[in-house]
Amino acid sequence: MAAQRKHLVRDFNHFITCYVCKGYLIKPTTVTECLHTFCKSCIVQHFEDSNDCPKCGIQVHETNPLEMLRLDNTLEEIIFKLVPGLREKEQQQEIEFWRKNNSKENGEGESPKSKRARIEDEEEENGDQDYHRSDPQIAICLDCLRNNGQSGENVVKGLMKKFIRCSTRVTVGTIKKFLSLKLKLPSSYELDVLCNGEIMGKDHTMEFIYMTRWRLRGENSTVYVVHKSICFSERVTSYPMVLEYRPRIDFG
Repeated sequence: MAAQRKHLVRDFNHFITCYVCKGYLIKPTTVTECLHTFCKSCIVQHFEDSNDCPKCGIQVHETNPLEMLRLDNTLEEIIFKLVPGLREKEQQQEIEFWRKNNSKENGEGESPKSKRARIEDEEEENGDQDYHRSDPQIAICLDCLRNNGQSGENVVKGLMKKFIRCSTRVTVGTIKKFLSLKLKLPSSYELDVLCNGEIMGKDHTMEFIYMTRWRLRGENSTVYVVHKSICFSERVTSYPMVLEYRPRIDFG
């Protein structure tokens, strides 16, 4: 019987170390667009200055790359099992961090667990809050685009309430999910969203479309947008920006 080969931890370092800090992955967090994984603190700090993946350079998101991050708890457990003492070391460092940085009003000497419990209690007292209300808002009209003889028209109908108001940070991908939910479409069903006859990419935000695609923007604009960086005249009315949707056309 052949002797089993023993593997050293360093044999796996390529899979369990962070590309940014070169240390073992702590709270491993994966970028969903390219599936590269980094320490949570490393990738969050990187996205403060860039929207691109630090390893492959792909654009993760046009405006908010943090939305494309997912914690990998399974990988974290594997790393803790592979590297002796790493879990205990990180827990001790976290406790020391809170001891040094917590002020009296935030609970001096408070452990991470007790801090989380206090925060959860405060959230329950405050109740649910809508954290998107402070975002710039835009009014949109969602029209069903009908082409004679196009397959899928019997499935895709017009909305009962086609006027919505949402954050300017909302992407076309989110609008597609909203439409699929409201129209009760199968999960495999694909839609195209258009502005002025041009198909919009799934990562395009409403602000980007308004600034670059919406033809009525200007002196006689009929778009209702509240944005700190945009100044409108009094002639701006509350008519929305029009987006059209239809069954996806396969040009292949």
